[in-house]
Amino acid sequence: MNEQLNTMPDYSQDITQIITSSISPKAICKKLEDFHENDIAGAVALLSEDARKKFFRISSAEMLASVFEYIDEEDAGSFLGEMDIKKAADLVSELDTDTAAGILSSIEKQKRALIIELVAPEVQKEIKLIASFDDDEIGSRMTTNCIIINDTLSVKQAMNELVSQASENDNISTLFVVDKSGEYYGAIDLKDLITARSTDALSDLIVTSFPYVYATEEIDDCIEKLKDYSESSIPVLDNSNRLLGVITSQSLIEVVDDEMGEDYARLAGLTAEEDLQEPLIESMKKRMPWLLVLLGLGIAVSSVVGAFEKVVAQLTLIMAFQSLILDMAGNVGTQSLAVTIRVLMDESLTFRQKLHLVTKEMRVGLCNGILLGLLSFMLIGLYIMMFKHKSFGFSYAVSGCIGISLMLAMLISSASGTLVPLFFKKIKVDPAVASGPLITTINDLVAVVTYYGMSWLLLINILHLA
Repeated sequence: MNEQLNTMPDYSQDITQIITSSISPKAICKKLEDFHENDIAGAVALLSEDARKKFFRISSAEMLASVFEYIDEEDAGSFLGEMDIKKAADLVSELDTDTAAGILSSIEKQKRALIIELVAPEVQKEIKLIASFDDDEIGSRMTTNCIIINDTLSVKQAMNELVSQASENDNISTLFVVDKSGEYYGAIDLKDLITARSTDALSDLIVTSFPYVYATEEIDDCIEKLKDYSESSIPVLDNSNRLLGVITSQSLIEVVDDEMGEDYARLAGLTAEEDLQEPLIESMKKRMPWLLVLLGLGIAVSSVVGAFEKVVAQLTLIMAFQSLILDMAGNVGTQSLAVTIRVLMDESLTFRQKLHLVTKEMRVGLCNGILLGLLSFMLIGLYIMMFKHKSFGFSYAVSGCIGISLMLAMLISSASGTLVPLFFKKIKVDPAVASGPLITTINDLVAVVTYYGMSWLLLINILHLA
């Protein structure tokens, strides 16, 4: 029963049968009205090219626009190429400007120019405005689909303006107010406008402390500020404080998802995200830069191990526990890295707060190192004594060295997992670049030096066990 409740119904087959049926175009469109646009979008991707072309021909531009809002931009660009130019232009005219700009950017330049040429001048202007911003600027994610009124209107006039603009814009829960020059002044909640008396002054309804962002601000810098508000849309201004458009809550979710995907890719040592259809060469190009860096660091780790060759030759048993030290150091460093990158998303961190983060992570690493070091001391000593048939003194001398090495390696690794991303942030490099593989390799180097150094010092030079 629980599985049935948690499984969303799949209407792809039903929608496919309707589109490929021999009934009239009007009857097909009528039947498709019973399905959600997201379900239709999923089915469209599964159709043959001929079936898709049929669907595009019989559907109105309004219906296609509502479906295309749920299709990935690259796929949508490919589908746009299957339509005739006139239908594609009609579709683009109906889409939200941010969606239209994103889809058009994914198709070939020649066809994009033909489509833009056929849309209305005001739509051309809006698309070109959004396309003028870089992909990492918040302006590239905004839409002009919003209600904008002048601050000189009365309440009655504002209601009339709302009704007039609502036929073209569906983001009506918040109205944005500008002065005569188009400069942003504030916002009005739809409920407040509806419940206001005609004798009330419009200025009494305007919230001047409403959040806003500038179009040229980088997305990374805006995310934390935007996430603090639960508004359905937030105004986007130009550098002269004129209102250009809004970023909706849906766009904000997509922005956050994209940024998390990019950070996750970097944590995996990738220069960018990959998809299943990506060519082999492209995937290799994304992975190769960090792999070359890690190869160099790996050679350095191996060289350090080679430097302790005499230690290993005299106490071959310690080689069996090298992976334990390396794995634990790498795990601790990666945990500290994840915590640090999450904290560094807050741009307002002071030096004192960063220092507290470093000391806290080192305390956590030290405390965990002490507990795991003691556990290793007891269990490994018992293991060596029972299975390697060594004396009690020898067994617990080796396990004691392993326990101390583990504690020190975890302490240093937690520090490096925090300090490395802080350093990257200081030199204006995305701290996510301090990826998991990089931290792990650095901590391998730390662990090897700590482990074999302690073995050389304690077991050979102090206890003379070799």
